[in-house]
Amino acid sequence: MVGAKPPRLSSRALDISDDAWSEAVRRAEKVRSLATGGTCGRAVVKAAADALGLSTAQVYRLIRRFRGNPQAGSLVVTRPGPKKGVRLLPSDVEQRIEQAIDDIFKTRERPTMAKLRRDVRRDCQAAGLKPPSRKAIQARVSARSLREIVRAREGAEVARQRFAPVRPGLRPRFPLAIVQIDHTKVDIQLVDDGARAVLGRPWLTLLLDVFSRSVLGFGLSFDAPSAAGVAVAIAQGVLPKAEWLVRNDLTLAWPMHGTPHSLHLDNGAEFHSRALKRGCQQHGVRIDYRPPATPRFGGHIERLMGTLMTRVHALPGTTSSNPMARGDYPSEQKAVLTLRAFERILALEILGPYHNEVHAALGTTPTAAWAAGIAASDGIRLPADPAAFVLDFLPFEDRVVRREGVRLFNVTYFDGALAPLLDSSERRYRVKYDPRNMSAVFVELPSGGHLRLPCADLGRPPVTLWEQRAATRSLREAGRQNVDEAAIFAAIEEQRRVLAEAQSTSKAARRAAARLPNHRSASVDIRPVAAANETRADAADDDARVPPFVEDEAWKTEFLP
Repeated sequence: MVGAKPPRLSSRALDISDDAWSEAVRRAEKVRSLATGGTCGRAVVKAAADALGLSTAQVYRLIRRFRGNPQAGSLVVTRPGPKKGVRLLPSDVEQRIEQAIDDIFKTRERPTMAKLRRDVRRDCQAAGLKPPSRKAIQARVSARSLREIVRAREGAEVARQRFAPVRPGLRPRFPLAIVQIDHTKVDIQLVDDGARAVLGRPWLTLLLDVFSRSVLGFGLSFDAPSAAGVAVAIAQGVLPKAEWLVRNDLTLAWPMHGTPHSLHLDNGAEFHSRALKRGCQQHGVRIDYRPPATPRFGGHIERLMGTLMTRVHALPGTTSSNPMARGDYPSEQKAVLTLRAFERILALEILGPYHNEVHAALGTTPTAAWAAGIAASDGIRLPADPAAFVLDFLPFEDRVVRREGVRLFNVTYFDGALAPLLDSSERRYRVKYDPRNMSAVFVELPSGGHLRLPCADLGRPPVTLWEQRAATRSLREAGRQNVDEAAIFAAIEEQRRVLAEAQSTSKAARRAAARLPNHRSASVDIRPVAAANETRADAADDDARVPPFVEDEAWKTEFLP
């Protein structure tokens, strides 16, 4: 130790090696009394120097240092040499490295470190300077703000997502306090249950109780998320599952149900529909939207979907999470599951392993957490009229009730029970519809409840709103200014004939056929609205608008792990 340079202070004691720290503590035991005892005689300092193996001059320096900072860390001896972070390159080289980082490395093309090094080397050689090492260039890049680098190379939004501080938010205290809903496209190819031809990947809508991490309900469809699909999924989540389990030949328990206190949603158009807002207001459910483009605010359901997708990857026909993971696995050739079969497999996975395995964040199973939470709470809240619950969430239009009935989307609906409404001074009524099956609509009555109106012409086949709009569009493109009901249904019949001919060769045609109300691959059937897969057709009539994001309010919809 003799001859060592004066110690340099370390800002963090835990960064000091064990040997260096032991030596600093040994010195502090001798120096502390000398530094705090007033004047130090030469004999006393000489004795301390002999005990420490230092010269008297070194001990005097240690005493001065300790008086300036009376901590053991002030007496640590570091290895000789330049301090960490000191730059020794010529200023011309330093300037060229910094310029190259700004002009080359910090671009959206995201060049590699090797590219940066080649350009710096070429620039230095052209100026007659010795090029810096790879380690030196890497050190200059590492010294820059990582957020600054990510912002320049990947964009401001990515940088905000990665570096924005995450505050702890609300933690639900009982089941159904907070329910999250989200969608994902499932990583599997499914087939038609008739011709066994590939239909494509379905969409999954999930409802998650944040308190217990239990799945309240789910829905499958070959079409993008819609207001009607959300209504069906909510109905399954809220209502008891006994009938649904019997229809799907399932004997596992699914006790999770009840009206949520609040729904935690992203900013998809289907979650901003008038129908969803009115339905939630009708049943006392608060809606909390998470800020746009912030998936971390929906972390619970995102993790659940990731867990389920990982388990889906073991099924035949999986597409895996990305092409690299799939490799040369022929997903479409291996596809054997129908929508109904996959729905049953998914239910078994949720009700079996997922609900009964210990959840890392809970320390217990979702089933046990639900049971304990319900036992300690005020019980489950159910809608007053469960049979009509789904109707409160369906899309609607305001229409005038006339003697001939109600006209909606160029089709007339009628029932003799409309007569009392004609005597009312209120002539406009809310007419609700399921876009997946337009064979009937539902008029909301002033006294409560709904009146079902079938097509005035009872001979009309069940059609989807998607088919009606496609037929109307084709008729107008053909020059028809006045589109009547008969022409619409004639055009739909022709569309179906063409569709049937194309099913053997076109996956898109098979998927379109799966939208039809009577298709055998019908998905979740939530009564009283009997229909097949949801369509995107109802999006146009919903006044879906994403509200402005208020940064100061964001934390209110974020949850602890």
